[in-house]
Amino acid sequence: MAEYDDREHFIPLRCTDLVQLLCDERSPSGGNTLSEADQTRLRHFSRLVGAHFHTFYHDQLIELKDSYASFDPDSDTKPLKALDESQRDKAQIDMFGLIGGLLAKANYTHMNREEIEKVMSGSSDWGIDMHVDWGVFDQIEIYYRGNAMVSRFRRSLMTLFRKVERKVPTFKRMVVILRQNPHKLLGKEADTKNIFVKMFKEIPQMDMEMVLPGTRMKMPKLEKGKLGVSLLSTFGAMIWKGYVLFSLGLAAIASVFSIAFLMPVAIIFGYGYKQYSSYQVTKQTYQFKLTQTLYYQTLDHNAGVLFRLLDEAEEQECREAILGYFYLWRYAGNDGWTAESLDDYVELELEKRLNMKVDFEIGDAIDKLERIGLVDKTGDRYRAIPLDQAIAKLERSGTEQFQTV
Repeated sequence: MAEYDDREHFIPLRCTDLVQLLCDERSPSGGNTLSEADQTRLRHFSRLVGAHFHTFYHDQLIELKDSYASFDPDSDTKPLKALDESQRDKAQIDMFGLIGGLLAKANYTHMNREEIEKVMSGSSDWGIDMHVDWGVFDQIEIYYRGNAMVSRFRRSLMTLFRKVERKVPTFKRMVVILRQNPHKLLGKEADTKNIFVKMFKEIPQMDMEMVLPGTRMKMPKLEKGKLGVSLLSTFGAMIWKGYVLFSLGLAAIASVFSIAFLMPVAIIFGYGYKQYSSYQVTKQTYQFKLTQTLYYQTLDHNAGVLFRLLDEAEEQECREAILGYFYLWRYAGNDGWTAESLDDYVELELEKRLNMKVDFEIGDAIDKLERIGLVDKTGDRYRAIPLDQAIAKLERSGTEQFQTV
């Protein structure tokens, strides 16, 4: 069983497309390996697998909606009984745990504080560095799924304003869960009662902080240096001119004060203001670009994120179960395969047929198949039960589930 550091468990393929791919499997001679009857039965089997997981995730949906109801900033319903502070604190811990578990099933990776700060260190692609005041957050958790290199184009004086391509590391998906503290950076009207959940796509890793509330822009060191030199020059000029005027005597001060003292000071202060104004223009430009960027890169908010994550987790569970069963059913034979053999075969097939490099989560797949009763195990080898038997078991299981409900 191969293990990869550069691959993800996430299978970027819709269940409908996956089933079509399996039905279209070709033999070396070019013919279809599945008969029309087998294709029909496989599609029916896959729908039943989907129905099984949909029932399970419907229960998860109800639990999530009930848990999030007290923290949803967009809710337009009123609770029969509001939670007190101690109840809210416990409910908040449970809520973060539920969302974290859901994200894990959807193959997201959690980032700790040290990892977040390491990724965010340095300036953005626009030359702006952001400062995050962690005191803004009562609790914050960040998750991501997928690393990619995305092309960005920039023009600058160094390239004579020609468009130059740059490769920027990004997170394909990023989810932020947070609750805010009262803080001056947020203002008096900030919502510190509810939990915010945000989902984004294609976020540059170095610009992660741009999606967080309460951040502020730091003036680049070069701009700070220019302002510092201006102020020091001004202060030095004032001392020197004062000394010169004092040595000339009080009678001469009035005649030369404006020329010898005020004009150099005014020029130096003017230069300093120019530098500060230039920084403000850069800051406003960045804010404008940020607004434009986030408009297209924001996928969902709050309860909408939870519904999207539930759908993603449900699809991933179905994909793993269908792939695991299919290849055991088609190729493992009566002797069966070990989990390692199944894992390697699925990964090689996805890479060969779709150029899709995936670290198949064999442990989860086998656990699901065993739990539903679609495989038999002898020693360390697994064998798929016959397809007709699997269909009958799923139909019976579905009937029992609905009767229980």
